[in-house]
Amino acid sequence: MSIWPAVHPHGISETVVRAILGKLAVGELALRAPDGTVTSYRAGEPGPTAEVWLRDPRAMRRVLLGGGIGLAEGYMAGEWDTPDLPAVLDLGLANLNRLPSGSLPTPARPIHRFLHRVRENTRSGARRNIAYHYDLGNDFYELWLDDTMTYSCALFESQDEDRGGDAGAGPERNTPARGDAEEDALACAQRRKWARLLELLQPSRSDHLLEIGCGWGGFAMYAAREAGCRVTGITISEAQRDLARRRVREAGLDGQVEIRLQDYRDLADRFSGIASIEMFEAVGERYWPVFFGRIRELLADGGRAAVQSITILEERFEAYRSRPDFTQLYIFPGGMLPSPERFVRAAAAQGLKTASPKFFGPSYARTLERWLERFDDVRDEVMALGFDERFVRMWRYYLAYCRAGFAAGNVNVMQVALEPAGR
Repeated sequence: MSIWPAVHPHGISETVVRAILGKLAVGELALRAPDGTVTSYRAGEPGPTAEVWLRDPRAMRRVLLGGGIGLAEGYMAGEWDTPDLPAVLDLGLANLNRLPSGSLPTPARPIHRFLHRVRENTRSGARRNIAYHYDLGNDFYELWLDDTMTYSCALFESQDEDRGGDAGAGPERNTPARGDAEEDALACAQRRKWARLLELLQPSRSDHLLEIGCGWGGFAMYAAREAGCRVTGITISEAQRDLARRRVREAGLDGQVEIRLQDYRDLADRFSGIASIEMFEAVGERYWPVFFGRIRELLADGGRAAVQSITILEERFEAYRSRPDFTQLYIFPGGMLPSPERFVRAAAAQGLKTASPKFFGPSYARTLERWLERFDDVRDEVMALGFDERFVRMWRYYLAYCRAGFAAGNVNVMQVALEPAGR
């Protein structure tokens, strides 16, 4: 039985579908048509195995016109589904990685490029972009983040750590644990990430640290407790500012930790050390020189910075720069990942040298797996906050999409120290 008539009203024939899926380089896909018919497409090489339930043929038209973004839009619209979304994205990425550019040309690409470019991170644009993501509401993030309220990569050590294995005692907890072993392991791995950043900075009790992009205050409170130093955290999200201040107050750290609603470009103080955890991705390539220049200016004599940033492979950077992806268009407007090489060059151009790099991309794949599991567990609670089915599917896709990139090694995450050159 045919998937749809030879020429479907939306202009995509079954022949075209078979021609596309018949070019799988690795893995296997089982495609279930709207009438229940299942057709398997198997490549010559082993790889990920996935199943797609095609609910509306318009999903294929989206893919032909918009490529990977079209695939995401079809999922968000409910035009296709799957019992295992991460497997579908693993299969897609494994095959895209066989292409020299890691992408297929699509008619919608100029539109995507335009939409990305009009959301640059000027001072007002940055506030809009951050509000778009973080001002969804603290209640939303509290539903599925761990007790540390940390929205960045955890640092795992053992293979079974996030599966209930021994995560180590770890330093003082911010809030009582939920009692779940896997959740507790994630929180411990988050604190381990903070601990390494603090090791890079090595503050004394008399030091004053700055955190650029302080989120909900987790690292700022950790640094204040562990090192006994003063910490100023800045954010341009009003929702984050409000919850971070409340958490600082409830932790009894009011005199030690200050949370400001402020753009890093507007700071006038100088600091003994500067931390920034996965904020650099939101800076935008045009403002990389400004970001590094400000770090150089804000560091007191003898000071050092510690930055955690997601990175993309250098060989993929030019294609990525010219082809905005799903995350840039739907999740983090204005975002831009550096390659490690470009990060180092941009820092050096502003008089900063890099030291002590550590890459731990597999930990991000595991962090995202945990987040997706928790997000699925609280789906009904998310919708009770007023979010609709499309929003839930968009966020499921986002978490699974990012996990696939880290699992495949297309993207990575690094911690690195920065200090003035010539020291």
